[in-house]
Amino acid sequence: MKKLVQINSVCYGSTGRIARSISNAARKNGYEVHTFFGRGLPFDETCTRIGNTLEICLSGLNTRLFGVHAEWSRSATRQLIEEIEKIQPDVIQIHNVHGYYLNKTMLFEYLKKHDYPVVWTMHDCWAFTGHCAYFDYPACDKWMTGCSNCPRKKDYPQSWVIDASAKEYRKKKELFNGVKNMTLVTPSEWLKGLIGQSFLKNYDCHCINNGIDISSFHKTEDASLYETFGIPQDKKIVLGVASIWERRKGLDDLAELAGILDDEYQIVAVGLNDKQIKELDSRIIGIKRTENIQQLAGLYSMAYALINPTLEDNFPTTNLEAMACGTPVITYNTGGSIEVINEKTGLVTETNDRKGLLKAIKELKIRHVPEYEALKYSDENMCKAYLELYDAVSGGKNE
Repeated sequence: MKKLVQINSVCYGSTGRIARSISNAARKNGYEVHTFFGRGLPFDETCTRIGNTLEICLSGLNTRLFGVHAEWSRSATRQLIEEIEKIQPDVIQIHNVHGYYLNKTMLFEYLKKHDYPVVWTMHDCWAFTGHCAYFDYPACDKWMTGCSNCPRKKDYPQSWVIDASAKEYRKKKELFNGVKNMTLVTPSEWLKGLIGQSFLKNYDCHCINNGIDISSFHKTEDASLYETFGIPQDKKIVLGVASIWERRKGLDDLAELAGILDDEYQIVAVGLNDKQIKELDSRIIGIKRTENIQQLAGLYSMAYALINPTLEDNFPTTNLEAMACGTPVITYNTGGSIEVINEKTGLVTETNDRKGLLKAIKELKIRHVPEYEALKYSDENMCKAYLELYDAVSGGKNE
């Protein structure tokens, strides 16, 4: 029996759901699975939390003070390495290294000394920049030659004082290169293209699109949601969904759109925190983040369209979830967000063009996305691709 170790910052949200899907598929295919995470709750009994809340808080504080990220958490990383030593995995699947829970130097120096096959999925750009997870918004290309004077110092992973981007860029370049048997995965062709221009370009890189659970996300009629969230039934629902509504996700764009849409439409934003709901434009109905998949599918299903005004993104699963529920997507021409859009699934507008969003909403002719469009992005297809890759890097079929 082959053994798979997965490493991610969390077990919730889009990356957590991807890790869970891989875990379930791997077990069905005879793998012994061990998932290690830093924050939140586990998704099943195969998950082990490393570190503790105090260590995470100290890691976050140190990042804010010194601008260096994923360099603290020594105890948690030591625990992880000890567990890897016990398990002796056939494949190590890494998701997000960042997230205040790991020491990147300890982990990658350990991996360089051992010959474990490693698959590292890039859910963003953090691995090859000196600081940020995305650089589209400020149109920064320093990551191609060497970061310094970071324009995103105060964005995640936030630094209050010191700009350590030049030091971190050199550190990552040295640290992340030289792992003997590492293969990179990107969910989008867009990010794969960036990898090919970065200091990670010498690694093999595969594009495996994110997948979603089609059995959970499908057309769902739930009239009670109108009353539960105070959503008017006589209007066309323009839905926005994000795990975390950061600036880059376009909440300000939704607010401006609310000011120019007529009364035929109602904007509903899902994934807000209490502070955001309190400060939200009164013309938008705000809903807190939910892990209730049935409820989320119901919200997607009632929508006239999903609006994804993201300013920076890789391969957002919100687009896929909406499509699986039959709802078309209108998105900015950003990153990999446009890679699922065609004449049957939605429309693309130029980034930051709020009037373009309005025009797209008015001109949208798609009333229901065909089921086969969403089936392309099922977690079954995603997991099949990952398992085939695991077999390839670990030397053959599972026994």
